[in-house]
Amino acid sequence: MNAKFFLLLAVVSAASAQRRPYAYNAPRFSDESFESSEAKYDFQWAVSDDSSSNEFGHQEARDGDDTRGSYYVQLPDGRLQTVKYFVDGDSGYVAEVSYEGEARYPDSYESFESREYRPPRPLYG
Repeated sequence: MNAKFFLLLAVVSAASAQRRPYAYNAPRFSDESFESSEAKYDFQWAVSDDSSSNEFGHQEARDGDDTRGSYYVQLPDGRLQTVKYFVDGDSGYVAEVSYEGEARYPDSYESFESREYRPPRPLYG
């Protein structure tokens, strides 16, 4: 009985699948729609987490083909790395990287393998 039911179900599924032909049509658009809608935006965001010393952010502005922006990150050695950039037509992405501060390193290094994992202590407020 079950075999007959599944056979009937397979035949009905195959028959219904054949009744719905699928045709793919390429998207249609005109070149005029791209000319009239030039990109224009401006955004900025930043993260500052005192507990982990994470400091980073990004800002960018674009008006048509003119794109300018910068981003920064606080490096583990204590320096602040800033990248200022712009897009120069066919030359592409042009960046200027700068650093603020002086690199500081601990007196002794421990390898990652020698460090013991300790779960964070719970904070109760």
